[in-house]
Amino acid sequence: MSHRVVVTGMAGISPLGCNWPTVLAKLKSYRNAVQVMPGWEQLDGLNSLLACPAAPFKLGERFTRRATRSMSRNSLMACCATQRALEDAGLIDCDWIHEGGMGIAYGSCAGDPHSLMEIAALGVEKTTRKLNATTYVRFMAHTCAVNIGVFFSITGRVITTTSACTSGSQAIGYAYETIKNGYQRAMIAGGAEECSVANTAIFDTLFATSTQFNDKPQLTPRPFDAQRDGLVLGEGACTLILESLDSALERNAPIYAEVVGFSTNSDGKHITNPDSLKMAEVMAEALRDANLKPEDIGYINAHGTATLSGDRAESLATATVFGDKTPVSTLKSYMGHTLGACGALEAWMSIEMMREGWFAPTINLTQPDPNCAPLDYIMGEGREISCEAVMSNNFAFGGINTSLIFKRFKT
Repeated sequence: MSHRVVVTGMAGISPLGCNWPTVLAKLKSYRNAVQVMPGWEQLDGLNSLLACPAAPFKLGERFTRRATRSMSRNSLMACCATQRALEDAGLIDCDWIHEGGMGIAYGSCAGDPHSLMEIAALGVEKTTRKLNATTYVRFMAHTCAVNIGVFFSITGRVITTTSACTSGSQAIGYAYETIKNGYQRAMIAGGAEECSVANTAIFDTLFATSTQFNDKPQLTPRPFDAQRDGLVLGEGACTLILESLDSALERNAPIYAEVVGFSTNSDGKHITNPDSLKMAEVMAEALRDANLKPEDIGYINAHGTATLSGDRAESLATATVFGDKTPVSTLKSYMGHTLGACGALEAWMSIEMMREGWFAPTINLTQPDPNCAPLDYIMGEGREISCEAVMSNNFAFGGINTSLIFKRFKT
């Protein structure tokens, strides 16, 4: 039996703010959250000095020292976002979420980069002095998922999605499939990533970061623009509570949207060079899963990293499926690339923009690159659009592709 899946709770920590009214105000200001990071200029060989740290957030009373000793910053943000999402869904005090009815699908690119440095001391300094009882728990790839599980006493299945930039979107997709197929009543789904100079340095060595705007951070990143020169990394966390429609109706829960389509595939060709054909296939398959046609999608939230090859491949894939009629923008122009968190943050904001009837433009996009497909890019100012469904796409190193479709809920 196939179950309809709805979103009953949402919360995020992002560079633009930690609640929707604050995020919306920032989007309507048409200014991004990029800043020059203090001290990064002292690092020899680092070319990009920019990042988008998360806005300040407060932890609740239950975040005691004992409860958080195994948490890194990404786990803290993940648990904080999850608490707010559970509260939003009215589930924080429900017994059944602790009795196997709720599971977790959550991801990040990796564990805590600082704990990696503790482990690195073994080889560099030939000592175990920096290791402690929580080093591995903070370092392990599934640190966010298991910390959420322990913190909220969630006893259902745990799905860890450590798939780089698709970690958050795969988590939502796998959570959707889990509920749709009747394996769980509800799922905590999302992704998190903390800001680290190590992350920027890695992309720097791949010539993928923005380096020409260190003195003008507000002018980058520039997704799909002819003058783009690379990505800017950000941080944050976002949790969506997915639930079967029957469960949501039974408890008269708020319903923000219905998850109607998901697809994920892999290029199987190259680690870092994206395949436009497989990108197009994942969008088309998500449409088939949702039983929708391309013209039924009113807005596409693009991955849009502002890299030369990534933007070109994605735009060509989007044009293959949708032509040039569907409005497209990317939120990475505002908050940078939040890596493992981006799929969840962008899903949250896409749903909220659909509910708002207003969609943010891609800021800094003034002259679309002629090598990119001629899409209906939302530029300059936001656009009022009344639509029934939106698509959110993400693509990751390793050739992993995802596409999610959210629809206005109707009984």
